[in-house]
Amino acid sequence: MAIKIKSTSEMELDSVKCVAYGGAGVGKTRLCATAPTPLIISAEEGLLSLAETDCQYIEITSLSELDESYRFILNDSKKPEPEYETICLDSLSEICEVLLQNCLPNHKDPRQAYAEMASATMPLLRKFRRLKRMNTIFTSKLIQRQDEESGVITQELFIPGQVIPNQVPYMVDELFCMQVDRKAVPYLQTQPDRTRFCKDRSGALEAKEYGQDGQIPNMTTIFNKIMEKRKLAHGTTT
Repeated sequence: MAIKIKSTSEMELDSVKCVAYGGAGVGKTRLCATAPTPLIISAEEGLLSLAETDCQYIEITSLSELDESYRFILNDSKKPEPEYETICLDSLSEICEVLLQNCLPNHKDPRQAYAEMASATMPLLRKFRRLKRMNTIFTSKLIQRQDEESGVITQELFIPGQVIPNQVPYMVDELFCMQVDRKAVPYLQTQPDRTRFCKDRSGALEAKEYGQDGQIPNMTTIFNKIMEKRKLAHGTTT
């Protein structure tokens, strides 16, 4: 096979892929609704916070339904004008928990069920990650872990098993921790610190991204900032 040298200036930059994790009630689901033309894939009855919005969603209860959802979205992405601009898996914690429950009856050893769930789910998550012309948001619950030696408490993605929570952060360029400040105003942390793993490879975002007038951050605004920075970096602005 002949080696083909490519240039980063020729990379197709048509969407943003990100993870947003945070504690209960910080607004992760409402965050998804602020993205451009979102379609939410959910495995939980936690969409009540969107009752006053007109946000479309798919509820899944099995791996086959998750795969069917992906195929539906893939077909939509190939249209001249796709119906959806952003696909939100909200949340991976609940989706993986539902898929794990489907696997458990097939194994005497629960560890085998975790392995089956991870090996079946990760390829699908990578497919969602590779969707062209569509932004992707993976949300996750948060768990606090304390290091036995140092006593340091860290905040990490709370997803069943070890494979998925360890691999998902490396699938994306943007990893945000959603929090509320001392005035109960929500924000997205985009830079890492001693206790949280965050990243913004675009370099377009503030260390703390707030919304307007004390509201939750707006993902449409955030995506626009990232894409504009990419255009400037690659000299594609008009």
